[in-house]
Amino acid sequence: MFPVSKPVFLFFISLLFYYAASAQNGWINLCNGKDLSGWKVLGGKATYKVEDGAIVGTTIAKTRNTFLVTEKEYGDFVLELDIYVEDENGNSGVQTRSHYDAAAFNGEGKVYGRQCEVDPSWRRWTGGIYDEGRREWIYPMQLNAAAQYAYKPHTFNHYKIECIGNEMKTWVNGIAAAYVVDTIDAKGFIGLQVHSVAEEKQAGKKVIFKNIRIKTTGITPTAFPSNVYVANFVPNTLTAYEKKDGWRLLFDGKTNKGWRSAKGENFPAGGWKIVDGAITVLSSEGKESTNGGDIVTSEQYAAFDLSFEFKLTPGANSGIKYFVTLQEKSGGSAIGLEYQVLDDTLHPDAKMGRDGNRTLASLYDLIKADKQKRFLRPVGAWNCGRVVVYPNNKVEHYLNGVKVLEYIRGSKEYRDLVAISKYVIWKNFGEAEKGHILLQDHGNEVSFRSIKIKTLK
Repeated sequence: MFPVSKPVFLFFISLLFYYAASAQNGWINLCNGKDLSGWKVLGGKATYKVEDGAIVGTTIAKTRNTFLVTEKEYGDFVLELDIYVEDENGNSGVQTRSHYDAAAFNGEGKVYGRQCEVDPSWRRWTGGIYDEGRREWIYPMQLNAAAQYAYKPHTFNHYKIECIGNEMKTWVNGIAAAYVVDTIDAKGFIGLQVHSVAEEKQAGKKVIFKNIRIKTTGITPTAFPSNVYVANFVPNTLTAYEKKDGWRLLFDGKTNKGWRSAKGENFPAGGWKIVDGAITVLSSEGKESTNGGDIVTSEQYAAFDLSFEFKLTPGANSGIKYFVTLQEKSGGSAIGLEYQVLDDTLHPDAKMGRDGNRTLASLYDLIKADKQKRFLRPVGAWNCGRVVVYPNNKVEHYLNGVKVLEYIRGSKEYRDLVAISKYVIWKNFGEAEKGHILLQDHGNEVSFRSIKIKTLK
């Protein structure tokens, strides 16, 4: 018998107690502490092994993302584990309800599905939700900035991931991080990621996973704190959490209730249609506000959080306007601050204005949206826009969960921009205390859905 040091002895005793405790209350350990039984490697060529009761993944340069996945699939579950990432600029993640396409990448195969992100980098998106191999980011952590500092570098961090029904929630070190509602993937495997690295100097770095346990019976949803944005991909719906948090739908997916013409008290007789859960402005060959014309909310809003989905047709132009007073006398579309909705590739407006300030998600003719192409979904697909107006007049624009600009209404910087814009002719442009929300008829077919708002106080 080999001699065993006191620290090692105490470690194994604590490990035994951990496994015994986990076996209670319905928890099941996914690692036996000895080998990789019940797991298999998919994707790239990074290595995995068990050391001191933990699963250790090691990076290899110039190979794709590598996943150690469970042989068993899971539907509803609560998963807890601790993860250490050696490289302070590295990356990892935990796949949930995921799948494998063996034919992808010329037969090398691809893992796809929702992932709880582990991101030690300056970006601080740990706990966010990334749709690996499919839609990419669906919950960037800018949607819940208060949780971006939950991750602690150079140590193990504790993760809790809850998938119950259509809802997925994450916690990092006990701090609520991301909340997604999604109808795809009712079940699938669990996966541990060693991210790809491009350079040899990044090779040989460890990612360690320990205390991996799952519970699949007797589980109930864990309450989330208030004021966390929910990425809800079920069209025109609100969760019980969203309703309690003050959200309400501006479009019910079926009728024009709550909307009217910007030029009258009734909804336009033509030029708009409501079908398949979307409200769509019809094409009039690019002629601005000459068909059905703009539509506005019946109510007016001051400080608010507005979220909406939009779908462009090739070359289309439209917009979401806010603080629309309907008092300006304009020949075409009604006047207001505008979240630009545009096909940047085909519509000429993208090259007009100053420095790109008429491109998608920009504050039209005033501030350019700082966006990366990877966060833009193609024309014909649904994109998610968001405008947040705080009570202190700070305003933020988001595109697919990523903040692309911010400004302060009424500030010197804001007024200086108005002074060199098309809006200079309107006194105190964009500074009204409240106004309507507007969907623009710019003569091109554009659809909207999942339009929801929360009043901020």
